Amino acid sequence: MNKKWLIAVVFGFMALVLIACAGSDDSETSSEGGDDTGADASSVVGDDIEGATELSYWTFVELHMEFVEEAAVRWNEEFPDKAIKLVAETYPYDQMHNNLLLALQSGTGAPDISDIEISRFPNYLQGEPQMLPMNDHVEPEIDNFIKSRFEIYGKDGNYYGMPTHVGASVMYYNTEIMDAAGVDIDSIVTWDDYVEAGKQVVANTDAMMTTVATGDYLPMWQMISQRDSDWFDADGNLTLNNQANIDTLQFLHDMIYESEIAELTPGGEPHAEEFYAYMNDGGSASIAMPMWYMGRFTDYMTDLEGKMVVRPLPAWEEGGNRSAGMGGTGTVVTNQTEEPELAKEFLAYAKLSKEANIKLWEVLGFDPPRWDVWEDEAVQQDNKFYQFFGDDIFDTLLSVRDEINAVNITEHTPDVATEINTNVFDSVLRQQSQTAEEALNQAQETIEANMQ
Repeated sequence: MNKKWLIAVVFGFMALVLIACAGSDDSETSSEGGDDTGADASSVVGDDIEGATELSYWTFVELHMEFVEEAAVRWNEEFPDKAIKLVAETYPYDQMHNNLLLALQSGTGAPDISDIEISRFPNYLQGEPQMLPMNDHVEPEIDNFIKSRFEIYGKDGNYYGMPTHVGASVMYYNTEIMDAAGVDIDSIVTWDDYVEAGKQVVANTDAMMTTVATGDYLPMWQMISQRDSDWFDADGNLTLNNQANIDTLQFLHDMIYESEIAELTPGGEPHAEEFYAYMNDGGSASIAMPMWYMGRFTDYMTDLEGKMVVRPLPAWEEGGNRSAGMGGTGTVVTNQTEEPELAKEFLAYAKLSKEANIKLWEVLGFDPPRWDVWEDEAVQQDNKFYQFFGDDIFDTLLSVRDEINAVNITEHTPDVATEINTNVFDSVLRQQSQTAEEALNQAQETIEANMQ
């Protein structure tokens, strides 16, 4: 029996078992605008180059595959003496992550290079990471990057995952609605200012100021990150029911039921078709989401072109953080590669170089983790995002670049997502059967029991 075929069959069967055990929560896959996750796709770059060294690459987002393919073409043109044959494959989210983990644990079958989504990354850092440190490429350049993006994918001083974006959270304002309400958006500095502006919007227009999601914990996560809080502390201890988190959830509740400037998000979360239609029809004046959410507007809320602008998030107090880094994908070189130096050189070229970071904006519309390109002429060139949101996108990013905390991801982060999305938000925001404190205390106990 062919050995490779046998390995594929075994991995496929084990992946099905893992998927069945893990359930089908797709909450993580919404980051980065990966709407095409779940489709199988493959391609080869450089197969016509004699003597090219083969490197394999796995991802769960087809657009990521296209981005790395483009980098391979540039690499081969620039370094013909080190040409590569890139074999790129896209798999459904769960299948890719489960197969990769199995391959690394078994010591065979892993690709040379792979994407790993941020919420799954802690699984690959357990024990001795089966990935190669990229420090020799990262450390000479790290001052040009938002450092917190590397810390997410690191352990014991080693950097394993190369970030795909900053994921800087911003406020998207509908200027048509805000102008009709008589609100100067640049006068909104704090969340208290935001509430007062919302009252003007509700009083003077047919729109709400915003909506509150009940099926996606990311909007609340970015708000607690602004407060230097998180679901877990730096040591991995669960901090779900700390006071900052309680106060933030109470604030979301009060925007709906006290100040009455918000309503529940149609469809439950900001990636729902019902919400796109609602926004497209002018239902809400604003939404707080990361920069990668711009693609949602350009793809699904096209009637808003020319009406939307991006601004920093309101701070909890003057001088406080006005952004947060949400979502992400770290790209790694596995320890099973037979070409470690070439794989690392190519990954650095594809993700760390200035040109690569410019391409992250041009090709994917992501905010590059390398901030020194934010003022580069290349990223100032007209494109669909400037046409939609105006020409000051990177001015906003530059103004908040030092106000983006690292987030603490653990293997239990998906448990937090499930508990908040299914129980906490329902009891506090929908049913109002529990206070914010009661719901988060209960969630803390539930997840702590699962962590035993």
